[in-house]
Amino acid sequence: MRSRDLEAKGTSRPAIRRLVEAGKLERLGRGLYAAAGFQATEHHGLAAAALRVPNGVVCLLSALQFHRLGTQAPFETWLAIGVKDRKPTAHDLPLRIVRFSGAALKHGVEVHVIEGVPVRVTTVARTVADCFKYRNKIGLNVALEALREYRRSRRPMDDLTEAASVVRVVNVMRPYLEAVVA
Repeated sequence: MRSRDLEAKGTSRPAIRRLVEAGKLERLGRGLYAAAGFQATEHHGLAAAALRVPNGVVCLLSALQFHRLGTQAPFETWLAIGVKDRKPTAHDLPLRIVRFSGAALKHGVEVHVIEGVPVRVTTVARTVADCFKYRNKIGLNVALEALREYRRSRRPMDDLTEAASVVRVVNVMRPYLEAVVA
């Protein structure tokens, strides 16, 4: 929970501090708290990032890891925000921010509940398309690995083509798609 969520339920900031000192609450980060004995899941970083940046969308390497595509294990959480959104400052939470605009920020986004927190994550097809769009940042080998895993999992290629058209990488992906399908 965020401290503002606790305050909305009637717990003052001094009371939050006393609960932490008494061991009934654990401070996970600046403004983030959990009940004592809280067991973090493997996607705890995504839940913490969603609390810190509520309008953000988990994307690229973090979405690959969430969907279990490839072997990437990023040390920071990759989040997409709008072009004009303020960049979050989270010193205790490693974030990698990319900017999406318009339809690219809304298309192919699912909401998953992790540790009771709604987390917006790009779909599998959208994640693979994004990997090709940001291939210069994450590496072409990562994008190709994601494409091979996508094809191996027998997911519909129509979803991938639609996502590629939304993020405008159809021409970039075409030769790779032809090689993987053939």
